[in-house]
Order: sequence, then structure tokens, then C-alpha cells
Amino acid sequence: MTKEEKGQIIEELAEKFSQHNHFYITDASGLTVAQINAFRRLCFNAGVEYRVYKNTLIKKALEKQTGNYEELYKVLHGFSGVIFSKESGNAPARVIKEYRKKIQGRPGLKGASIESTVFVGEEHLDTLVELKSKNELIGEVVSLLQSPAKNVLSALLSGKQTVAGLVKALEERKQ
Repeated sequence: MTKEEKGQIIEELAEKFSQHNHFYITDASGLTVAQINAFRRLCFNAGVEYRVYKNTLIKKALEKQTGNYEELYKVLHGFSGVIFSKESGNAPARVIKEYRKKIQGRPGLKGASIESTVFVGEEHLDTLVELKSKNELIGEVVSLLQSPAKNVLSALLSGKQTVAGLVKALEERKQ
């Protein structure tokens, strides 16, 4: 690979890192080509992208980012692949966990960046799987905000929409 080709790959990879709020660095050593292709297919079906890069290229692309990714430099050795996700921070972790049901322990999690928060090590996989996406959190907030209004409406409707029923319901609540 020529220096120009490496420079182009670094630029493309740096652009991917800047466009994706969530990325995972995995260790797929020991997997066959067919197994890696099956993992790529699973990633594609989950709406995430998996690519294999040289560690030095990943490091140089991360150095071009504004965040602090120095902790991830330590894990850049051996066979490294990167999973990119725009929408959900937990989607790559779920894909890894699902694929591990087929092949015990592979691919391994080297590190991850979720909204510029860095997680290093295999022990964080379960935590990352349980993370809620932005849309899930928004849904929970909306349902919490709607809850008091629903309670008032149900109290009004339970009194058969009469003032007497409302007064009776309020009187029972005070006691």
C-alpha cells in the first residue's frame, strides 16, 4: 500500500469517526473469512457498518478527532475491526452479543466510544448492551410527562363527567 493510499484511507476513516457518534473497536482474531463475512452480514442487518483496518491507520484517524481517545490507543494491537453506528449506541454491542451465541467469545470488545465517552475492555459489553438509545429515552420522558394528564383525565371520566362525580372523587381522595 502506497503512502498516498494510506493517507486517503486515514482521511476516509477520520471522516467516518466524525460522522458517527458511536463506534466500537473489536478483536476478531481467530475467525475465518466466512465467519467474518457472517458477522458483517449480521451488522448490516442491524443497521451498523463493520470494517477492518490496520491499527496504525485507526490511531492516526483518531488523532485527527477533537475528542480524547488516548485510552483507545492502548487496545490497538492484533486484528482490529471497527463497527460504526449513527443512531443507536447499543446496536453494535447487541450484534456482538448475538454473534457470540454462535461462536463463543468472538468477536472480542477492545473498546468503544459512545457520544465521546470511551469504554475500554471486555467487561463493559453488558453495560453497553443495556444502554438506551436516544429515541428510547425520549419515549420514556414523553410517557412520564403524559402520566399526570392521563391520571386527571381518568379521574374526570370515572365520575361519569358530572360535577357531582368529580366532587365525590375529590372528597374520597382527601379521606
